[in-house]
Amino acid sequence: MMTAAETYVTLVDAANAQRVRLHGEAAPGARWDREVAQRFRYDPHRSLDANLHIIASYVEPHDVLIDVGGGAGRLCLPMARRCREGIVVDASQAMGEAFLECAAAAGITNARFIRADWLAAGEIHGDIAVAANVTYFVTDIVSFVRKMEAAARQRVLITVRSVPGPNLRATLFRLVYGAEQRPSPGYRELLPVLWEMGILPDVRVLPGPQRGAGCSVDTGLPQTRDQAVAMALQGQWLRPEDRERAHRVIEAQYDGLFSATPEGFRPLWLPETREVLITWRTDHTP
Repeated sequence: MMTAAETYVTLVDAANAQRVRLHGEAAPGARWDREVAQRFRYDPHRSLDANLHIIASYVEPHDVLIDVGGGAGRLCLPMARRCREGIVVDASQAMGEAFLECAAAAGITNARFIRADWLAAGEIHGDIAVAANVTYFVTDIVSFVRKMEAAARQRVLITVRSVPGPNLRATLFRLVYGAEQRPSPGYRELLPVLWEMGILPDVRVLPGPQRGAGCSVDTGLPQTRDQAVAMALQGQWLRPEDRERAHRVIEAQYDGLFSATPEGFRPLWLPETREVLITWRTDHTP
C-alpha cells in the first residue's frame, strides 16, 4: 500500500507524462514563458480581494515574506507594501522579468526576485513562507514542505484551488483530445502528506472565488463570442499546433460551452472553485 507521499508523486508524474506526450520535454521554467508571465501581472496597488485580505492578516510590518514559486509577484508585491521585505523564489526567467517590471512600475523597492528552483536554492530565511497554487507541480512534496518549514521562522501558508489549477480546462481537454486529462494533486492529496509528516495544519476555505490568470473572475465575462472562444483557448493545456483544431471544436460545441447572460458569456466548462488555505506555525523565532 502506497504512502500518501507516494500517491502524491504518482499523480504528479502521470500529469507530467501526459504533458510531455503532448508538448515534449521543456527546460526548467520554460513552461512559464513571457506570454504566460504577462498574464500573471497584477497591479500591486490594487484593492485586496477577500482572499488576499485573509492572507495579509498573517503578515506583520516587521516580517520578511518568502513567496515560493511566486512568479510575477501577484501575491508578493502587494504583501511587500505591508511588510519589511518580500522575496520571490522562482525558476522562470520570464516571471522574473515580469516581477521586476511590475515592482519598478509600482515603485516597490523592498521586494526582490531570486531565480532558482526552490529545492535547489540556497538557504533563504524569513518569517513567513507562502506557496500559492504551486504544489500541483511538485514531485518531492515532502522535501518541498520541509524546506518551507526550515525557511519560515513563524508560519507556512499554502493555498490550492478546490479544483486544481491545471485541471480547470479538463472539459475542453476531453473535447479536443478525446481523452481525460490526468488530475493534478490538490488539497485532498496534500493534507494526508502533511499528516504523515506530523503536521496538523489549520484548513480554511476562503470566502472569495479563486482568482487566477485567464479566469473570468479577473476580467469580467467575455462580451463577444470571439472573446469567449479566445478565453477557452488560453492556458497551457493546449498544444500550440492544435490551436486551430481546438478553435473549430469549441466553435462547434459553443452552445454547450457558454451561456449568454446579461453580464456576458458565462463559461459552463469552467468549474466552480474556491481557494483553500492550509497553514501552520513553525515557531523558529529565537
